[in-house]
Amino acid sequence: MKFKIDTKEKILIVHPEIPRLDVNLSVEFAKSITDLPELKDRNLILDMALVPEIDEAGLMAILTVYQQQYDSRQSCAITGLNNTLTGILRESYEDLNITPTLAEAIDIVMMESLERELMEGEEW
Repeated sequence: MKFKIDTKEKILIVHPEIPRLDVNLSVEFAKSITDLPELKDRNLILDMALVPEIDEAGLMAILTVYQQQYDSRQSCAITGLNNTLTGILRESYEDLNITPTLAEAIDIVMMESLERELMEGEEW
């Protein structure tokens, strides 16, 4: 699977370059991203702008990657979706970080990262 990857100190931005994220690619998509060594201890931004079509299996693959990030105590945001997919995801999954721009996605994952650091520093 072809990706453009931009690695920052606390963020990994993945830009999949596939014409369609469908049932045929969904498992490979999720595995390819979660197995990236650069992802270790970094927040993830999925920039889906270069993927014009996504079916139900593709959406589930995105959600799988998203949830795995949070299970490993990191943040995730999704950007670059077309209006239809944005509407479907927002309607079905209210708690997802979906942003219209990459800059907003970076802001969200950095704010969540800061919140985690502050919460870990508090003594109860």
